[in-house]
Amino acid sequence: MVADVFVGIDVSKDTLEAAVWPEGQRMCFAQTSDGLSLLADFIQSLSPRLVVLEATGGLERAAVATLAVKDLPVVVVNPRQVRDFAKSKGILAKTDVLDACIIAQFGEAIRPERRSLKTEEAQELEALVSRRRQIVQMLTMEKNRLHSAAPGTRKDILLHIAWMEKRLEKIEKEVDQKIQQSPVWRVKDELLQTVKGVGPICSRTIISDLPELGTMNRQKISALLGVAPMNRDSGKFRGRRMI
Repeated sequence: MVADVFVGIDVSKDTLEAAVWPEGQRMCFAQTSDGLSLLADFIQSLSPRLVVLEATGGLERAAVATLAVKDLPVVVVNPRQVRDFAKSKGILAKTDVLDACIIAQFGEAIRPERRSLKTEEAQELEALVSRRRQIVQMLTMEKNRLHSAAPGTRKDILLHIAWMEKRLEKIEKEVDQKIQQSPVWRVKDELLQTVKGVGPICSRTIISDLPELGTMNRQKISALLGVAPMNRDSGKFRGRRMI
């Protein structure tokens, strides 16, 4: 009986470190179009049960898209889960090669469930919503600086605030256009905003960041989101359930 193969990929800005478990094979690929193509061919030749990557702020997107095109079983997981798994095995050191091996072992032990990958349109919406969030954060910082700014810098800060407010308005219009162009998103947006306290920004953030909403039951969606209350019981002790 042939053992299942699991591939862990540690993603960085310039490289993709791949580790094959349980074989122990390791390969490093450049984070370029040619490197991604070689990575996909290499993994396809292994016929793996699962290919696991950590979410790394977007650096993993090109690799995930390339592997998905090849119809490979790719899944993106929370880095904290992998770190906790490594600690449970007594592994505290951190290198790219070691991380890739741990990610592959995590895949075998945990078998994380594959989530449907976002379409190109969904990725564009996610990027716009993320950019809006960044601009709001920068605006807040600049407005805070304005209170204690020296007279010589106030004009510059005010000009920057005005420029960012225009960019924010433009991005919000683009997000609105994306939502209105999709019948599915439009219906979801209208339904979400019927909930008291949910406005346009909250609704569109949910549509972007939680596309599974409406496809899972309440238990699964709350666990995925991280708001499911967790037990804290030990022996006779019964702790409060917390999220």
